[in-house]
Amino acid sequence: MSSSNALKLLKITFATSTLRHQFYETSPSNTHYICNSYQFLIQIHFCRLISDELSMKKTGHSLLPSLLTLALLLGSTKADPHPLQDYCIADTSKPFYLNGAPCIDPKLAASSHFTTAALSKPGNTKATPYGFSVKVTNVTNLPGLNTMGLTMARVDLDPNGLVPLHSHPRASEVTICIRGSLLVGFVNTSNYVFTQLLRPGESFVFPRGLIHFLYNMETMDSALAVSGLSSQSPGTQIAAVAAFTSKPSMPDEVLKKSFQISNQDITRIRRNLGG
Repeated sequence: MSSSNALKLLKITFATSTLRHQFYETSPSNTHYICNSYQFLIQIHFCRLISDELSMKKTGHSLLPSLLTLALLLGSTKADPHPLQDYCIADTSKPFYLNGAPCIDPKLAASSHFTTAALSKPGNTKATPYGFSVKVTNVTNLPGLNTMGLTMARVDLDPNGLVPLHSHPRASEVTICIRGSLLVGFVNTSNYVFTQLLRPGESFVFPRGLIHFLYNMETMDSALAVSGLSSQSPGTQIAAVAAFTSKPSMPDEVLKKSFQISNQDITRIRRNLGG
């Protein structure tokens, strides 16, 4: 196959009942391929390694089978796999390390496995300098949650309390304001900020992996919100904590250049964050 033929528009589409994946080159003139599957974006730059003088025909093989294999592998990738049975009650007594938790015998399932009071009481908002607390459901306090790809969270905020800039690398989040009012927002990959003031009963969506915040602007009243996340293990990374209190410590030069601050600033911030 010649390089000119290899760079013609290629599109392979396959579908299941709910999924559709595409593998294609954006145009014949481009020097990269794009694989679009589950929001994965991969650009494979040839960087002129395959030039006009060195065609695929001359090399005696084609890169297309490898690229197609990559697309098929990405097409089968999911954050949380769908359960293969009605439920999989977590057996947290087993010392296995799995993507989730092992299951008990389905015949041993009980109603208590599917209910929890973990979110019924507020957490300790004084435990952090930000004035907030988050309590979540997990396979320990709600074993029936295992493999369901869901997490629920209760968020309590003191007056002027803040859930600081953070992200969930494995989940999108929907938050509903229950009591008080909340200023919420996220930053997209073009560094544009979307904000909204939520009143009781109003909801807001935080897209997966994007930095976001929740802020109680009231000076006298606390606020309460409940969030649902699209993963059994969404992960949480607070930007300031990750940068300044990581173990081992982030190199000072990296922090100085990243935030355009001094050594004194680094020391002060780490002290304020308890690092």
